[in-house]
Amino acid sequence: MNAIPTRDRIIQELRSLKAPDGRGDIVGQGLVSEIVVQDGKVYFSIAVPPERAQEFEGLRQRAERAAAMVPGVKAVIATLTADKPGGKGSPAARARAPQSAGLQGIAEVRHIIAVASGKGGVGKSTTSVNLALGLAANGLKVGLLDADIYGPSMPRLLALRGKPELIGSNILRPMENYGLKVMSIGFLVEEETPMIWRGPMVQSALTQMMRDVAWGPLDIMVVDMPPGTGDAQLTMAQQVPLAGAVIVSTPQDLALIDARKGLNMFKRVDVPVLGIVENMSYFVCPHCGGRSDIFSHGGAQAEAERLGVPFLGAVPLDMKVRETSDAGTPIVVSAPNSEHAAIYRAIAAAVWGQIGGGPQRAAPRIVIE
Repeated sequence: MNAIPTRDRIIQELRSLKAPDGRGDIVGQGLVSEIVVQDGKVYFSIAVPPERAQEFEGLRQRAERAAAMVPGVKAVIATLTADKPGGKGSPAARARAPQSAGLQGIAEVRHIIAVASGKGGVGKSTTSVNLALGLAANGLKVGLLDADIYGPSMPRLLALRGKPELIGSNILRPMENYGLKVMSIGFLVEEETPMIWRGPMVQSALTQMMRDVAWGPLDIMVVDMPPGTGDAQLTMAQQVPLAGAVIVSTPQDLALIDARKGLNMFKRVDVPVLGIVENMSYFVCPHCGGRSDIFSHGGAQAEAERLGVPFLGAVPLDMKVRETSDAGTPIVVSAPNSEHAAIYRAIAAAVWGQIGGGPQRAAPRIVIE
């Protein structure tokens, strides 16, 4: 019978590691976050001073090895965080902390962009995957990181099954389909398993998927962000130098209110907004050819003009997009000659045109009042 690892047994192993100041162990000093054990995989973070994060990489690795000694543990994800475990600081308060001068991009990845929305249900993940495929269709080497920890979509959207291969002790090989390199928490848990994680655990998982994956040389990485303006968005802005963000919205006023929040968040953390995509912009009846503006029309374009950011394009509402997305055959690859595929390739070209000519920008210093 296979052993089932427990939190108490993992804590026992972690107590063997001395605290950085030599006074007691990392558990006794309260430096270890809540430990999550799920299907043999162990997740936790270690609180360290942000300005000394580089010094504690060895401690992180020793903690992973110690937890891996527990019978039944299949994999360990341990990351360093500036958050005190169990702390009650808001995301805005955490964002006030100055950035470490040693922040680096992801090895061999030239540019990283985020695809975000202020609210769910606007087609952000569908836009992300077709944007990534549009970039690949334009001749670029593309990676796709599914940062939506609570609702990962990429395994289904790209018809990817199975688990990533482990290279060595703690490096994962990304999954691949349609020429994209892909990583998602959805590869590591069952599709119907709820992710009941607090902020530090989300940060840990995102950091692991960025840093401990063998991405290889990429021209651009597209990050499908969760909706809203929370821990995941701040983690991305604090951990890697984002080249920019694409905001996805539907045309109606209610969606645009939330889109403004997402757009303003990126502006306040000094991440360039590459533009706005109006999804579900209008509907053309396949039978009579009549056009209906189901969710209104042109609101996102007007908002882009008002805010002085590029309008990247209007994507019509169409059953084919829904059908190909559900089937794991996104429209850019399953119907490359369609109107929708042409629109996504044009959006991809507009995005690349803004960032492709220069080096990736320096990491931002985040200050939110």
